[in-house]
Amino acid sequence: MHPMAIKRNLRKANPLLLTLLIGCATALVGNPSPGAEPAVAVGGPLPNARIEVHKARRELLLFSGETLVGTFPVGLGFQPSGSKTRQGDGATPEGEYFVCVKNPQSRYFLSLGLNYPNASDAAAALAAGRITTPEQQRIARAEQRGTCPPWGTPLGGEIFIHGRGAGADWTLGCVALNDPDMERLFHAVKIGTRVEIKP
Repeated sequence: MHPMAIKRNLRKANPLLLTLLIGCATALVGNPSPGAEPAVAVGGPLPNARIEVHKARRELLLFSGETLVGTFPVGLGFQPSGSKTRQGDGATPEGEYFVCVKNPQSRYFLSLGLNYPNASDAAAALAAGRITTPEQQRIARAEQRGTCPPWGTPLGGEIFIHGRGAGADWTLGCVALNDPDMERLFHAVKIGTRVEIKP
């Protein structure tokens, strides 16, 4: 086909189809190795996005469905071993959470708020006598509604995935990425995206 005819056909093509074709082509590169650039360009929300954080490996994995899209180094709380149980312990929580808020004006570059404490955290804390029944109920209701829980209980809160550097365990319990990685992640996920934090 003559180059001018190809150009005319591309102008008429469905933009969504072109985006899918480009995405398929970039996906052929393969999954990135730890710390590498993502194999798929992340410029907008991914379909079926989910996040895994592996604390011992200091890695965050970004998936689209079952496809690994990116692997990013992370820093954790200043007390990285074990799961968060109370305000001020410096630990990063472990468990299954979701993104409950996105903050494009974070003082830590960009941030994704997690629904810590979740209903499981609250149930364990209630059984241990660390929170009251009304506090446990408020946390459980927030999870049912898909919103952020109350962050003023003895369990602490305001746990975010944010920028400003992955070189050390320096946060109060958050997961920190390098800014370019955080920018990719921020645009790749939506509120409600599942986040699993593993030991």
